[in-house]
Amino acid sequence: MSEEDRNQLAQMARRNWIILALLLAASTLAHNLDFTFGVLWGGLIAVAGYHWLYSALLKVLSRAETDTVQSFQMGYLFRLFALAAVLSLLIAVLKVNIVGLVIGLSVVVINIFWTTVKRIF
Repeated sequence: MSEEDRNQLAQMARRNWIILALLLAASTLAHNLDFTFGVLWGGLIAVAGYHWLYSALLKVLSRAETDTVQSFQMGYLFRLFALAAVLSLLIAVLKVNIVGLVIGLSVVVINIFWTTVKRIF
């Protein structure tokens, strides 16, 4: 992985936090604390998932063995099940606002869209 790629990923990691802060600030305009907490929880899950995937990809790209690829795939499935468990807990037990949660979960999607548009122009 080149230094430019590492810088790009690190910049995206910082931008995730900025987007989450902007979404949280905008959510307070709704004057609904449940909605704001939904945005917060969704954003934290999205950012944590991004960092988890980032560190796993760095491990895989630093080594080229086939068992590393298989361990990445197993880790990917584990991350998927962990995400499903956390989301189930938030929705079923804690009764988090689903609309806010979905908006918070879109932090990384917004970041990827922004990065793509920025690179095009």
